[in-house]
Amino acid sequence: MIFIIAVIMIIYFIGMAWTWQSLGFIEKNKKILIIIVGNIAMAMITMLTFQIAKSGIASEVEKLPSNIQQLVQNLIIAIFTGVNAIIVMPQIAKIIDKINENQIEKNKLQKRIILLAIAFVICLIFETNYIKQTQASISKLYQQTVSPMSPKSHGVNGDEER
Repeated sequence: MIFIIAVIMIIYFIGMAWTWQSLGFIEKNKKILIIIVGNIAMAMITMLTFQIAKSGIASEVEKLPSNIQQLVQNLIIAIFTGVNAIIVMPQIAKIIDKINENQIEKNKLQKRIILLAIAFVICLIFETNYIKQTQASISKLYQQTVSPMSPKSHGVNGDEER
């Protein structure tokens, strides 16, 4: 678990550092605000993606105890919020910097935003499928781990499975 948390922290650090660098000469307070708002937006998008993925396999996920469901949800959202931030935030930061420096024309700005949005939606589609598969795999692994512990599988009270 410590390893997973360390990896999550590294992902966030990379995303924030890259975004900070991409914001150029914008004031520090504005950079901090942009990073905070961006990470909140990424978290909301990731939570929505997680809920969409979860709805497709709700019956499998409901087999998990609630504390494990919550742990899986928190870890997946934390990891993918950071990954989404690395994918999108530096690109948005570059756009914001170019707007701030008056270095981008309106039509180029629109094209960049549209391309970024399309690329991000494609990433979210893959991410939704990956999250769905991850949850299903965790549920199956948990069921396989718990099933051998059931009384029938151990032949308790003479009820051996054949």
